[in-house]
Amino acid sequence: MFTEAVESILADHCTPAAIRAVENGGSPAALWAALADAGFLELMAGEDAGGAGLALDAVFPIFVAFGRHAVPVPAAQSIAARALLPEGVSAPAGMITLAGHGRREAEGAVSAAHVAFGTVADFALVNVDGQMLLLDGARAEPTASGVRGSLSAALRWPKEAVPPPIAGDAVAVAAFSAAIHAAAIAGAMERLFTMSLGYCNERAQFGKPIGKFQAVQHQLSEMAEHVAAAGAAAELAFAPGASVPTKLAAAIAKARASMAVPLVAATAHALHGAIGVTEEFDLQLYSRRLHEWRMAEGSEAYWNRIVGEALLAQPQQTVLDFVREQVQ
Repeated sequence: MFTEAVESILADHCTPAAIRAVENGGSPAALWAALADAGFLELMAGEDAGGAGLALDAVFPIFVAFGRHAVPVPAAQSIAARALLPEGVSAPAGMITLAGHGRREAEGAVSAAHVAFGTVADFALVNVDGQMLLLDGARAEPTASGVRGSLSAALRWPKEAVPPPIAGDAVAVAAFSAAIHAAAIAGAMERLFTMSLGYCNERAQFGKPIGKFQAVQHQLSEMAEHVAAAGAAAELAFAPGASVPTKLAAAIAKARASMAVPLVAATAHALHGAIGVTEEFDLQLYSRRLHEWRMAEGSEAYWNRIVGEALLAQPQQTVLDFVREQVQ
């Protein structure tokens, strides 16, 4: 029910034209208001706080939809923030993003690299050496990523803009942020595959659709395998009944989803040919984000190390048993 309602709003307010407008400096207020006014930011908030109290498995398809539509606002992050903030701390009005790997500088300033939606977010919930901080985006010193159309930025808060830490599970910020990016990658790759399959069935060469050629079918099938694997891995992080992903489940999800990005994005562009690299064609709206989300909160190299360390910490367990334990 919630997923269908969100999809309806995104279909109306998150069109490719709207995405391009935000990327070019336009206001995302209309899209944000549509999501906020419908109450979707409170999906994970407790019922006593006026929320729906949904668990991770219920919001997973919604977070995938955000990726599939290349939503240019931190909607998933703002929903997650309400699950991460401790009891008694209300989420501020406005867009909240997550930064799982903040750093405290010697003089007391706080910085975070590659913050998703750092250019538009009003607040950032940041993990800084195991401390949870809720920082005001208006007081941050942003440094744009330099990638055209990117909404991420490095943020730095001077010492006087850093409030006391919140008594919450700061490490969970990184895990939740990684899981969100894994779900977004899964959604965006679904869109790329759908676009590629449709194009191959429409584009004719030598008297028949190029999708009828065996070489193209091989590329599509390999692409489909990675899209399916990334989606399944991402879902592991959204366990039924849980409100926050575990670090290991998030690591598996983010590592596998990020690993799929280069092949899926490259194959989509190869199948589309010259039109695929043009600014006017919508393919780049999703492939650009895939590469950005692959690196967000750490690439597959970072998260694979965490998975490997967890496996090696259990020397009496076989790899197969380790994997089975994670998918139960």
